[in-house]
Amino acid sequence: MEVTRTNRHNPRGTELLKKKTVLRRVLQSDPGQEYYVYVPSTGGHEAPICVLVHGISRNPRDLLKRFIPYAEALGVVVVAPHFTEALHVGYQRLGRDGRGMRSDLALNSIVEEVAWLTDASSLQIYLFGHSGGAQFVHRYVMAYPQRVARAAIASAGWFTPPDVHHRFPYGIRPSKRLRGVRFDPEEFLRVPITVLVGSEDTSPGGVRRSKRVDVQGTTRVERARNWVAAMHTAAVTYGLAPAVSLHEMEGGKHSFKTLMAHNQLGSQVFEALFGTPPKRASGGGNGKQ
Repeated sequence: MEVTRTNRHNPRGTELLKKKTVLRRVLQSDPGQEYYVYVPSTGGHEAPICVLVHGISRNPRDLLKRFIPYAEALGVVVVAPHFTEALHVGYQRLGRDGRGMRSDLALNSIVEEVAWLTDASSLQIYLFGHSGGAQFVHRYVMAYPQRVARAAIASAGWFTPPDVHHRFPYGIRPSKRLRGVRFDPEEFLRVPITVLVGSEDTSPGGVRRSKRVDVQGTTRVERARNWVAAMHTAAVTYGLAPAVSLHEMEGGKHSFKTLMAHNQLGSQVFEALFGTPPKRASGGGNGKQ
């Protein structure tokens, strides 16, 4: 693990993190919170920060490694928090007060620390999540829209609809289990979000089922389509141009590794987040998910 100490002559903490190296770190303010970070060869000064959120397989290091070629091509600092099963109960829902650590608050602290250590920009971040990570990401956007420049989510199992009549996470009415969070649709509906799902991601395995969730559909494809439609309808209701788009990956299933290898998920994610896909990035990096 990279151990960092404060440098009195470098109060912002720049140049403390090695470049071109996957670093495992713990928060200085909370040693129980682990994360991985990669600083590209061009350094972190004013660089954008892209946060990658794992699914329930909880393999943040491997997830980050697969995006290194894209980070290098565009000069992006990439960060992958580790939300453990023991400490982060319900991280996909941003966490719940009284049931472990809040994953939304942990991410906020991680981003601020990374910005301090690398001189990267934390004014607005870029977010990607797959499966359970996609659940976290879209809910984080709804809770903290002003902190997010763009987001891309892939293969989410279910979604929080922009429904003011139901409590979070089945709607956007405030929840006592998520103190301090208020949802403002006029803000989060402005954030560009790209929703990706494999056209053959129709297996019921691993998909949350209940009466309150099944109204979204019974497969990840149906739920993605219905959530995007609901976000479009909500945007129009508030007089806004829809900012959420859907892309179905032909022949794609649920496997992150397969989507990266055969459906160019990495290129699609970075194109959605940063515009033109990086020409120098090829393959999907190393690691497995």
